[in-house]
Amino acid sequence: MQGFQGAQADVEPWDALVLAGGAARRMGGDDKAALSVGGARLLDRVLGAVAAARTVVVVGPRRPPVPGTRAVRWAREDPPGGGPVAAIAAGLRLVTATRVVVLAVDLPFLGAPEVQGLLDAVAAGPGGPQVALLSDPAQRPQYLAAAWRTVTLRAVLPVDPAGRSVRSLLAGQSVRTVAATERVCLDCDDPAALAVARAWA
Repeated sequence: MQGFQGAQADVEPWDALVLAGGAARRMGGDDKAALSVGGARLLDRVLGAVAAARTVVVVGPRRPPVPGTRAVRWAREDPPGGGPVAAIAAGLRLVTATRVVVLAVDLPFLGAPEVQGLLDAVAAGPGGPQVALLSDPAQRPQYLAAAWRTVTLRAVLPVDPAGRSVRSLLAGQSVRTVAATERVCLDCDDPAALAVARAWA
């Protein structure tokens, strides 16, 4: 049965949302998506992890493309700076696949294998988990390293998403956690974490 589900996951189209809002306060106002780790922008590292998606939607200010990277669609949360749920709501308008991966832009070491693991966890359809989240070695869920059944994500979005937490969307949902390493779960949300990422790259 596991083999069948894995095969199903390979052929069922999926889309990706990359949440790449503008200036990060904890980064001194720098554009987080444009910060470099290992010689590549954070945005481009995450785009590499979702290269197999049918459609990739980046939510945030439009940035210039890097030659050789895949084409993406752009969306903007309303209001700008309205938070991650507002960003998800904006990007989801462009999603047509039955599964969608939702990622923060600041995950430099998350790769295609981790994305596939999340997708496999929600491959069973209505009878299985509707959401899958990465979980670090301390068992902390990573709410912005997730895969959803698209119909479920649409259903749980509030009418006014501004300022809402992603965690609030999970109430009453069938959620599976997928174990990941500390490295994979490292998010560059402050200068100290960025320094660690650059040392590890």
